[in-house]
This record gives sequence, C-alpha cells and structure tokens, in this order.
Amino acid sequence: MLTKLTESLLRDMRHRGPVLTLIDGFELVDNGRAVEVSESCKRLLAFVAVRGGRAERGRAAAALWPQTDDTRASGNLRSALWRLHRADLHVLRSDSHILTLRRTVLVDVHLVTEWSNRLVRGIATAGDLQVRPCNVDAFELLPGCFEDWALLERERVRQQVLHGLEVLSHRLTEVGRHAEAVEIAMTAVSVEPLRESGQRALIKAHLGEGNWVEARRHYELYRQLARRQLAVEPDDSLCALVYPGPPYPRHSEGLVRK
Repeated sequence: MLTKLTESLLRDMRHRGPVLTLIDGFELVDNGRAVEVSESCKRLLAFVAVRGGRAERGRAAAALWPQTDDTRASGNLRSALWRLHRADLHVLRSDSHILTLRRTVLVDVHLVTEWSNRLVRGIATAGDLQVRPCNVDAFELLPGCFEDWALLERERVRQQVLHGLEVLSHRLTEVGRHAEAVEIAMTAVSVEPLRESGQRALIKAHLGEGNWVEARRHYELYRQLARRQLAVEPDDSLCALVYPGPPYPRHSEGLVRK
C-alpha cells in the first residue's frame, strides 16, 4: 500500500525492518508480510510516529481517548501496549513516561517530510530530484481519521509536501528539465489550485522551455479562479512574469490586489 512518492524514496534503500505506512491508509509490514493490528494499536502507533517517533504517555493517552478521564485514558493506553506485546510486535518502546518508536521501524511520513525538508533547505541530493509523486491521494495522511491530532498532522504534512513539490519544480526548471518541472508543478496545482506559489512554479516551468502561450494561458486560468473564488487578483510579480512590460492587463474594479 506504499504510495508512489514513498516508493520513489525507498527505491535505493536497503531497509530490512518493519515498515509503517500512514499516508493513504494504515499498514504495518514486518518480515515482508502485512500485520493485523487492532484499531487502538493503529491509533497509538500513528500518534507516536507522526510526532517524530517519540511522545509522552500522558499526552498520548489524553489525545487518543479525550472523552474519558485521565485514569481511564491511561488504562486504555496500557491495554493498547499489551495488545502490541501480545501480538509479538516489537515496534514500540515504553517506560513510565515516554513512548518511543524503535529505530528499526521505517515510517513513510518521515521519508516524505525529510525529502521535502532537504529540498526546501537547499541540500537535496541528486536522488531527491528523481522523485516522481504521481498519486494525488498520496498526500492524505491517515484518511478517514478526523480526530484533532490527526487533522493537525495531516495539514502539516500536506503543507510540507506542497512546498517540496514547488521547490522541486523550480530546481528542475533551473537545470533545464522543463517537462519534468511542468509535471511536478501540475501535481502541486492539482492538489491546491488556489495556491499561488504552485501556480508560479508551473508558469516558470512553461517559460523555461519558451512556451509563452501555455504560461499566459495558465496565468489567465488562475486569475479567473482567484477572482471567482477569492475576489482577489494575482500578485503583480506573477503578472509580470507573463506580461513583462506595461501596460499590464486591466484588472476589474472591486477586486483586491494581493
């Protein structure tokens, strides 16, 4: 159940331990086989994993069982840990205060966010530029889970991935790989059409290969969308990319300039 993005990142790795998938659905694979995990154990593993593999016991219990008092929530946490131990799943360490995901466990969301962070920080490897995320659904962390902690983490991962895609498109444009840059930018735009930074990456990719008609067409499509959905005009700097000299296209009255 690994997503296209995670598969791309795993391609050159030689990982032999358990793999925990949280993007586009939950799955735990150990020794090459999918492991059945109870619902409470899924939520516990996911909660610890999305927090970098480490969480306080009290905070985990309160977040996972918010409708109960502290004593009952702590009891539910102990039951989930007991079920993991009974299933012979040695993926989580626990003491009286801290829950820690074992280092042998590879988590797909960690791979994805680390890839995005390398791009954003300007330390991407040659392999990072080869990643090809094709599945829009791959950007949803723990689909179907609408608890507060999951919603916050889902949006955090979504923002990180979008930033990574936009930077990747810019990098590919800079090195002359324009067709790939267009593909990556279009993936970002399809996830969030109103995100101007994604539209900028797409327009720059078209301009990089000399496709002024495509660049202006996408600018006008975005401009119409922003007018219709937000009652705003695109930023002047975006307009200047496709209309580099005055006079600029006349903007409608009553719309807000960004």
